[in-house]
This record gives sequence, C-alpha cells and structure tokens, in this order.
Amino acid sequence: MSDLSFEQMLEESLKTIHTGEVVTGTVIDVKDDQIILNIGYKSDGIITKSEFTNDSSVVLTEVVKPGDTLEAKIVKVNDGEGQVAMSYKRLAADRGNKRLEEAFNNGEVLTAPVTQVLDGGLSVTVESARVFIPASLVSDIYERNLEKYAGQEIEFVITEFNPRKRRIIGNRKQLMVEKKAVLQKELFDRIEVGMTVTGTVKNLTDFGAFIDLGGADGLLHISEMSWGRIENPKKVFKVGQEVTAYIKDINGDRIALSMKFEDQNPWANAAERYAPGTIVEGRVARMTDFGAFVELSTGVDALLHVSQISRVKVPKPADVLSIGQEITAQIVDFNEEEHKISISMKVLEAPAEEAPVEE
Repeated sequence: MSDLSFEQMLEESLKTIHTGEVVTGTVIDVKDDQIILNIGYKSDGIITKSEFTNDSSVVLTEVVKPGDTLEAKIVKVNDGEGQVAMSYKRLAADRGNKRLEEAFNNGEVLTAPVTQVLDGGLSVTVESARVFIPASLVSDIYERNLEKYAGQEIEFVITEFNPRKRRIIGNRKQLMVEKKAVLQKELFDRIEVGMTVTGTVKNLTDFGAFIDLGGADGLLHISEMSWGRIENPKKVFKVGQEVTAYIKDINGDRIALSMKFEDQNPWANAAERYAPGTIVEGRVARMTDFGAFVELSTGVDALLHVSQISRVKVPKPADVLSIGQEITAQIVDFNEEEHKISISMKVLEAPAEEAPVEE
C-alpha cells in the first residue's frame, strides 16, 4: 500500500504546466472581467478580459459560455493568488505572427481589415497579429486623409518582419505600383494617336485636367477642352466625372488628350457664315486697349478694333463696351487660314451730318 496521502496522490495525478505552454481548458464560469477555466491542474486558469481581446467593446458573457473549450497560453503558473494566469490573445497573436512570417517569406499578398487609423499610417489585424502600414506605403500617391480606409479590407504584402522589436511592416504601395505597371503596359499596347478614349477626371489644375485612362493618366490641356474659350477647368469638370476625348499625342509615357473633335470644328463652315459684308451679332468676351474680342459662336471670335467701334473717336473699348454686352456688327475681313475675323460697328452707323458753313 502506498504511503502517499490522498492529496499527494491527487496532486501527482494532475499534469504539470510551464510558463509559455499552450493548454486546453473547459470554461467553468464567465464574468464581466474574466474567464475561469478547468485546465486539469491543481489550480484553475484565469483569462482576464484584457488578455482575451484588445477590443474593449467585447462583452465576455456574450462570446464565451460555460462548457466551451478554449486554448490559451500560460503567462504565470501562479498569479500570486494561487491561480494560473493565462492569455487567449497572446496565443492568437503568436499564431498570427507565424502566419505573417510565412507570408513574409513567400511574398504572399494578404487581405485584412483596417482596425485603426493612426497619425503615421494604418493598423491592420491578421489573425490577431497587428501589422503597421506607414502612410508612405499606403498608396502610390500622397494620401492626405487616411480616415477613408477605416474599416476597409485592403491588400498588402509584408516587407519587414521583426516581431522581437514589434516591427511588422505592411506595404500596399508596392502592389499598386506593380498593378499599375501591368495596366500601363496593356494600355500603351492598345492605344494610338487619334483613338477616342474614355476616362475619369482624376485631378484638376489651372492649366488642365488629368484623366485616368486605366493604367496611365492623360493630360487634357485647357486649350484642348473645347473649341470655345474656357477660363477655368474647375468650372467645367469635376473630379470623378467621366469624359470622352481623343489621343492627340503620345510622347514616351505622356499622353496628350483633346476634346476638340474635328466634326465639331466651328471653323469648318465659317467661310460661308462669316463672309465679308455679313451682318452678325455677338457677345463681348474680352477687351484690350486696342480692341474687343467678340464671340460670334462657340469657338469663333472676331476682333472689333477700337477704330471700328464708332465714327466718333473712342479712346478705349472699355469706355463704351462691357464684357457680356451683345452687339451688332459687320464682317469686314475673314482669314480662314489663320482663323481671324475682323468686324466693324462703325460701318453700320449713318454718317454724321456736316454742319453748314457760314458765308
């Protein structure tokens, strides 16, 4: 017969555990701030809420029930109160880190939700392991506002893996650059000068609009937006707007676009409409010291020289005309090759009666 007491035999029948070991236990009880596990040891295992999850909004009693089986990592064999301190989230993070290490070694593309938007970048979670994506690696263009990524699932690769220093870096920019290179090649393989293309307004400047053609951007210069005169591209286009244009020129990786389609050229039949002697109506579009430019139709302007405004001497056009004013004049000269038209208001005025000469 054994000389050991019942307590000693019971203790020997129980397994031994070590710090860092992963054990499986059965949930005995769940409280608001902790989970109690039977792990087949002389003491119960305790998982506090902070060691279960980083999400403070999680309610333990809703996600864990008595009788559930959980795996957890031993943090301390004796937490100071005779119980075993355990961690569920550290085990999950360890497994997540292993998953990230595999992805890092294989160059695998990962997809994960953005769990936090930080001042310097984004934090994403892969199987409870955190990955930091610096702002400079979020996109291939400068991102002023990262808040739009909150809660989104994004693709990235791991370009630096050092869990000991808690430095696991993700890179989304690399994927975007690689995809854009493929799309760019496909685009340049199929486009040619003169081809009509459809794109989306990506950015607007004072001198034009950059149009995303799907793989590369094309520049639609302000002078190529219309046969008419455009003062400011931002008054005509909006970011995200779809436009149709044709490729005017390709120079290396630069694409010049134009919306001045030849079948819409207002000068095509201008010789018939604006033959010398024709009476026309127009709107004063802009003025200089030497005359006013009058819009006869979209894309067709005529010069009203200051000397042709009136039979009465006019020092400056602005003295008698204003921008937007409607006028009637006569075509006095038409130069189709240079797209120049001269008009006169003076010729439509009746000659002033001469004063009688006294004898």
